[in-house]
Amino acid sequence: MSGPAAGQRLDQWLWRARFFKTRGLATKLCQAGRVRVNRRPVQKAHHMLRVGDILTFPQAGSIRVVRVEALAERRGPAPEAARLYANLDG
Repeated sequence: MSGPAAGQRLDQWLWRARFFKTRGLATKLCQAGRVRVNRRPVQKAHHMLRVGDILTFPQAGSIRVVRVEALAERRGPAPEAARLYANLDG
């Protein structure tokens, strides 16, 4: 991978965007096949995300639908994490 422009691991992005408290929880969700990227089920936590991808996954009893707006360099504070995605679940 040559920098963030090339893509980012799905589990890493979910954790850095603060959807899950630990990267391990994000990995388990991916491996269980509970995450869809662009409407296709993904079972690998190392699936490479790109800006513009649409993610669908369960969280806290509801289904989240978000568009990846940016790739994360680190797990920062919540306001920084909120800029990584756009909510599509109305």
